[in-house]
Amino acid sequence: MLRALLPALALILCLGLPAPRAAAQEQDLQAILQTNADEVANPGRRSVSEVIETLAASGLDSVPDFLEHWADRGVYRRTTDGLFFYAKKDGSDFALIDISTGEPAGTAPSGDLEQIRPNGGVRRVIATALVQFQLSDPDIARRTAALDAIARSPEAEQLEPLRASIGDEPDDALRARKEDLAGMLAATFGDTPEERIAAIEALSGGLSVQIRAVLNQILTTRSGVAVELPADANIARTLTPGDELTEAEAYARLVEAGLAPARQSRDQIKGALTANITDGSVGGVPIGALNTEEARGRAYAALASAGTVPPLVTESDVETALASHVFYDEYTESDPAITDAARAALDEVNTRVAVHQALDLALDALSLASIYFLAAIGLAITFGVMGVINMAHGEFIMMGAYTGYVVQQIIPDYTLSLVVALPLAFAVTFAAGVAMERLVIRWLYHRPLETLLATFGISIALQQLAKNIFGTQARPLTSPSWLDGAWVLNDVVGIANIRIAIFVLALIFLGLILFILNKTRIGLEVRAVTQNPGMAASMGINPDKINMLTFGLGSGIAGIAGIAIGLYAQVTSEMGANYIVQSFMTVVVGGVGNVWGTLAGAGLIGILQKGIEFLNPSNTLAAQTYMILFIILFIQFRPKGIVALKGRAAGD
Repeated sequence: MLRALLPALALILCLGLPAPRAAAQEQDLQAILQTNADEVANPGRRSVSEVIETLAASGLDSVPDFLEHWADRGVYRRTTDGLFFYAKKDGSDFALIDISTGEPAGTAPSGDLEQIRPNGGVRRVIATALVQFQLSDPDIARRTAALDAIARSPEAEQLEPLRASIGDEPDDALRARKEDLAGMLAATFGDTPEERIAAIEALSGGLSVQIRAVLNQILTTRSGVAVELPADANIARTLTPGDELTEAEAYARLVEAGLAPARQSRDQIKGALTANITDGSVGGVPIGALNTEEARGRAYAALASAGTVPPLVTESDVETALASHVFYDEYTESDPAITDAARAALDEVNTRVAVHQALDLALDALSLASIYFLAAIGLAITFGVMGVINMAHGEFIMMGAYTGYVVQQIIPDYTLSLVVALPLAFAVTFAAGVAMERLVIRWLYHRPLETLLATFGISIALQQLAKNIFGTQARPLTSPSWLDGAWVLNDVVGIANIRIAIFVLALIFLGLILFILNKTRIGLEVRAVTQNPGMAASMGINPDKINMLTFGLGSGIAGIAGIAIGLYAQVTSEMGANYIVQSFMTVVVGGVGNVWGTLAGAGLIGILQKGIEFLNPSNTLAAQTYMILFIILFIQFRPKGIVALKGRAAGD
């Protein structure tokens, strides 16, 4: 009865017909409750529908509030006069609230009040009715909560009230959600097969998890077994023992369906033989002879012939039983047209999801590539010009991140602090790079092993210095509020705003570095020294000065990369070590000393890492391992990288 009444009642409320309003003027909520006092005080699953029908017909604004209190056991009945109130504990007594007006109505001792306690089934019925009231509530939060409740527990009687509330919905986003939810309800609870099929076909254009859940629910199957396929069953697929399911699973289905006797285990056979020992023998076989499978089988067969134990199920019996029955999965939905439409829609949705997952993976790979590019571009310039293997490059990234942290402690405005931190991080790490080149690197040119050991020692020293200054705990580098959240294209594709900002920063630095190298005098001198230092020196260029400035430039860019990385990763003394390996891989794969090569290397490694993580999401270490193996193979075939550098690099 409730399923028939509630949609119509809620529809009346949503449409706001005048007849209920006229009734509302004649009596208040208390009068209606008194008329149905016994049903309100002691509601049952059947009787509660009559009360809800009466309340819905009243059109009173206080009805939804009453239903909330009723479902939450917040309604009390005064035993002296039978009136209903809302009540709150007030010392030893209860403060009463008029159920019609919401105004205070005095106090009453606890002995004069009886709390109305509807059971779980009644509360679910009330909650369903309440959701339908809330669909057209003026408060958007209540309407949103009602949609959440419908999505969690969809019911057939929610469909018509939901449709009726769509036209008057003022919020565009909420209206779209109502339309989507109404479509999903229609696909499951539509009145006719044609209506359901039309709703299912409409769902094929979506991507949400909810849509896939609805279609999968329609395609739910149950296993079956019979001598032959039932003519009236909606068969999803037939199963062959040994292929789609094991023979043991198939026979277990026969036993469960009562179509075959259960197989006896060795312990069951042993127990049966032990329980039937008579005069030193079992089934005519002496106990001493029961030391082989054949003898125990003869004894058990004798007991089975006498009817003492169930017959022994042999392999031949199992094979015969399996061959004489058909195994299948049957749709719980009986209409084949509906399941065919749902299968076609789900296949289309899954195809669209796969395409959008590829797009989402590409965005993630692009984001990761931009991070690797920022981390490696300074190393690429340094390595390309001077051939120095700088193992302390990661620590310049760490220095830049800590510079941003210090600036945020001084300037609390995160946007302003970021504007100040970027050039300051460049200046700090530029100075540190110049100092390192002047004090250490300049004495170790053309001695790669000593350079590697020296920079590795400097790396350890800088990490320990950071621990002494900032401690071992991670320090926050907070992004501005306008970088919070994410750009969400749909339920599958989305990317965090901070990653978009890092990508934009990488593009800016790509353009800036290309401008410096191609449009400025210092850039021309750097390229000259990179390609042929001897010829550059003969033309009046000082290679020693260029090496110093280039090393400082590479270190400064690493500092800015530290700001970008620190905005989404933890700022610790070891953070640079997490990027030094990827930076070297990016430089080697892309091509030493070439900006475009570094960009190509970062893109390749980003795509490769994200692709491996997608195929093996539970093991991130495997992604690193496979990526290194790939790069080892790659440099066997292209040792100069994707974009090989001409000049000195080519000769080396």
